[in-house]
Amino acid sequence: MTWLLSLAFISALIGPRPWQPIKSVNIATVDIRPTWDSPWLQQRLAADPAIENILNGYIADLASLGFSTEQQSVAIDAGRYPVARHKESRRLPAASLTKIATTLAALETYGINHQFETFIGWRGTIANGVLQGDLIIKGAYDPLFVWEEGIALGNTLQQLGIQRVTGSLIVVDRFVMNFNTDPLESGKLLKQAMDSATWGWQVDKQYATLPPGTPKPTLKIQGQVQLASAGPTIDQASGWLVRHKSLPLAVILKAMNIYSNNVMAEMVATLAGGPANVVKIAEQTGVAPGEISLVNGSGLGEDNQLSARAVIVLMQAIQTKLQTQNLNFADLFPVSGTDVGTLIDRTIPQNASVKTGSLAVVSALAGVFPTEKKDLVWFAIVNYGSGLETLRARQDRLLAGIEQQWAKASQVPPQIKATLQFNQGPYRLGDPKRNELIQPPTAQSQ
Repeated sequence: MTWLLSLAFISALIGPRPWQPIKSVNIATVDIRPTWDSPWLQQRLAADPAIENILNGYIADLASLGFSTEQQSVAIDAGRYPVARHKESRRLPAASLTKIATTLAALETYGINHQFETFIGWRGTIANGVLQGDLIIKGAYDPLFVWEEGIALGNTLQQLGIQRVTGSLIVVDRFVMNFNTDPLESGKLLKQAMDSATWGWQVDKQYATLPPGTPKPTLKIQGQVQLASAGPTIDQASGWLVRHKSLPLAVILKAMNIYSNNVMAEMVATLAGGPANVVKIAEQTGVAPGEISLVNGSGLGEDNQLSARAVIVLMQAIQTKLQTQNLNFADLFPVSGTDVGTLIDRTIPQNASVKTGSLAVVSALAGVFPTEKKDLVWFAIVNYGSGLETLRARQDRLLAGIEQQWAKASQVPPQIKATLQFNQGPYRLGDPKRNELIQPPTAQSQ
């Protein structure tokens, strides 16, 4: 009866009111569809016990072969949501998966279009095709200055009218050629590249990759290669002839990752502030503290450690950053069926974009591949233990099982379709267009 008294009391307060008809609602104007981008719903849609069973079988297989299940870290995601995990937060030696962190740090530091500039100058007198004095090269720590670049530079200098140098080749600052970080040795390699009379089979082999009709430079430098400090040498320069621009950073990173080049990775990490800063950038991106520890940028050594979950975070951060520039993860990492490099002899799903990693007791694999049912599948596998060929075969088998469960994609989704091809089109090594004239060497004197 209490509730009846309450109603009567309320009615007495507000007084009698006439009944109002309920306003009609146009149901067509009401959106009753579920919010498909809800994290909870997406995670429910991503869940698949079959994939969990496949991963459990993979771990059980490794255990039967004598591998410790505690020393394996695996993460499998459908899109942005976890599907199956094993020790995903366990930090383990990850070998060249370290280069994924290095790649992200370089992108954050410089941006995809950054080009490293190497300057070529002179001191003395230039007349009748002869530089009476020294040729100067001021390095920029370009990670991908190779034979083809040196050949193109020699041709450019000759086109400017310099056929012979009576003095020395003076190397200033951090000039690196053919992944040799000793500036004196790199200077000797450049001197060789610019004079085809001194070539060996290695230079001939790289020259053959250049467009047909590319001239063979014959620039003679009579003196030796010398190192000099930046200040006095630059102050004494008579002028600067050429600004050599490297390939864009995105292309450099693609080459670094295709061939898993350790020297390039060390250089890129140094340019990005060193391994401590690479870790800092990774953690700012979302990697949990304690799931990454690096001592260099290449992954050489067991002290470079990552968890599978951390690798997933890094890869997806790279994807997010690149998509704002109309690129994607596949533009910076090797693609199965397209790129060779470290993917030789692997049976990875077609069109997977991946990074491999290997040490004596480490086999790692991470990347993304398309499926018909779940679109993009992101994965990271960090295996610790002896037996690289065995571990690689099991990794490939794991990915094949996932692809079979979710069906092979009928086409490559735009989100992971590579548009940037290393050493092709505008990204060719030895492109003379990247040698920009600064000052013509016409009858100038000291």
